[in-house]
Amino acid sequence: MTALLTCAMAFSMMQLFLIGALGPRMVGALDLSPAVLGLTATVGFGTAAVLSPSGGRMVDRIGPRRTLVFLFLVSALALALIGAAPGAGLLLGAVALGGIPQALANPATNKAILATVRPDRRGAVTGLKQSGVQLGAFAAGLPLAALAGGVGWRGAVWTAAGVALLAGVWAFRALPADPPAASAAPAPASYVPRGMVAWLAGFSLFLGAGIASVNTYLALYGVDRLGMGPTLAGGLVAVLGVAGVLGRIGWSKVAGPGRAEWLLGLLACGAVGAVALLAGGALAVPLVWAGAVAIGVFAVSGNAVSMVLVMQRAVPGRAGTDSALVAAGFFAGFAVGPPLFGLLAGDGRYGAGWSLVAAEFAVAGAVAFLWCVRDRRARAGRAA
Repeated sequence: MTALLTCAMAFSMMQLFLIGALGPRMVGALDLSPAVLGLTATVGFGTAAVLSPSGGRMVDRIGPRRTLVFLFLVSALALALIGAAPGAGLLLGAVALGGIPQALANPATNKAILATVRPDRRGAVTGLKQSGVQLGAFAAGLPLAALAGGVGWRGAVWTAAGVALLAGVWAFRALPADPPAASAAPAPASYVPRGMVAWLAGFSLFLGAGIASVNTYLALYGVDRLGMGPTLAGGLVAVLGVAGVLGRIGWSKVAGPGRAEWLLGLLACGAVGAVALLAGGALAVPLVWAGAVAIGVFAVSGNAVSMVLVMQRAVPGRAGTDSALVAAGFFAGFAVGPPLFGLLAGDGRYGAGWSLVAAEFAVAGAVAFLWCVRDRRARAGRAA
C-alpha cells in the first residue's frame, strides 16, 4: 500500500519532472524558447491550484480507489501527449491536463491512508508517500534521462506513460473497493478554506513559493555565480531531493498530535537558515551544499507535516476536500514563486532573490506560529 501511494505521488508530477530533465533535448526538437519551457511549470501548477478544491470534493464523493485509478490513467494520457507533441501548443495543453493528477494526488492518497492504515502508522506512511514527489524527480533525472540517450526523449516519455498505465491496473487490484458514490458523498461545504485549513493553505502558499524558487534556480545559481559545471550544479538538486525524502519520512514520524502544530513553524525557521547557507555559497562554495541539504530537511518536509496535520484533525468526510484546499495553496506558491525570483535572477541579483525566498519562508513560519497560538487559546476556551 505504501509503495502504491508513493508511486501515485511520483506520477502526479512526472510530466513536469520529465520536461525539466529532458528540456535541453526538447527545446531543439520542438523549437521552444526557454521562456516557453519555463511556462510549463506555471501552467501545470496553476491548473492544479485551480482544480484542487473540486478535486478534493471528487475524492470525498467517489472514494480513493476510483480516484487513484483515474489519476494514473490521466497521467498516462498526459505523458503520451507530451511524447507526441509537435510543438508548444500541444505540449502546454498536455501539461495543463497533467494538472489533474496533481490536484487529486494529495486528497486521494490521504483518503486511502485514513481508510487502510491504523492511526499509529499514519504519520510514517504519510511521510513515505510524500517522498514520492522527490523519487519521481529522481526517476526523471536519472533512469529516464539516461533512457532518452538511447531511444530519444519521446521514447523515454512514452515509457513513463506505459508504466503509469500499469500502475493504474495495480491500484485497481490492490486497493479495497470504494463504497457506493452516493453514500460516500461529503457533507455540503464551501470551496473556501476556513479555520485550520485556511491557516495551512496560507502557510503552504509561502512555503511553496520558496521551495519552487530553490528548485528552479539552484542549479543555475551554481553555474552563474559559483562557477560550477552543469553536472556538478545538477548534483545540488539531487542532494536536495535525497535530503527531502529523508526529511519527510523522519519528521512525519515524529509529528504526533500536539507536536505537528508547532513543528510547522520550526521547520519554516530552519528553512530560513538554509537559505542563508545558500546565499553564503557565494563566499564559500561548501556552504551551498549544506544549504541544499538543509532545504530538503526543513523546507521540503513542511508539506508532509501539513498533510499529517490535516489527517489528524479533518472533520469526518472532509479529509479529501481539506487536503485539496491545503494543496491548492502549495501549488499556487509553486506557480508564483519562480517568476518572482526570475525577475531578480535575470539581472544577476541572486542575493536579492535569496532574500526574497528567506522572507517567504519567514512569513510561512509566522503564519504557522500565529495559528498555533490562536488554536491553543481556542482549545483552552472550549475546555473552560
